[in-house]
Amino acid sequence: MQVQFEFQATQEMISISAGTDEVGRGPLAGDVVAAAVILDPLKPIEGLDDSKKLTEKRRHDCYARIIDRASAWAVARASVAEIDRLNILQASLLAMHRAVAALELQPEFVYVDGNHCPKWSYPSQAIVKGDARVPAIAAASVIAKITRDREMIELDRVYPGYGFARHKGYPTRGHIEALRKLGPCEIHRRSFRPVAELLS
Repeated sequence: MQVQFEFQATQEMISISAGTDEVGRGPLAGDVVAAAVILDPLKPIEGLDDSKKLTEKRRHDCYARIIDRASAWAVARASVAEIDRLNILQASLLAMHRAVAALELQPEFVYVDGNHCPKWSYPSQAIVKGDARVPAIAAASVIAKITRDREMIELDRVYPGYGFARHKGYPTRGHIEALRKLGPCEIHRRSFRPVAELLS
């Protein structure tokens, strides 16, 4: 099914424009991961949509197409320590800033998912629910989610017993029960209430 995005071509989108999005604001553990993508208008990506609306198979299919067809893409992050020091909003903006800065092809304009733009020099626009409205943001959401999910699966092997491969660090009932039983591990966010309460 071809998704109809709300934003049509504008003067800004005719220039080299990027989309950026982050994944991992809500979890109790792990980094917040951001991606930035510049799409090639001559190489459209079928089935592209907000990563949360895609099945796992379609998300992986889109991921492969984005990697193959995008003009440029990059992934960056803010660490658990940075999340605890800065707060999750500022850490998310920092991760997106880093992702855009890491693009091999630097954009003339950046579309940012959400209602805040990082403090940077790029002309940019924040768009609420941008991952469902702007193709480049949707692509960034797919790259960020696949990247973070894979990392949490790997971390499940390093920190067994918490179920990171299943819930990816989100505060599910099983995760909370494991936290109470095992206590926080190194990748838990100390500033998030369920973790902070156990530490106190």
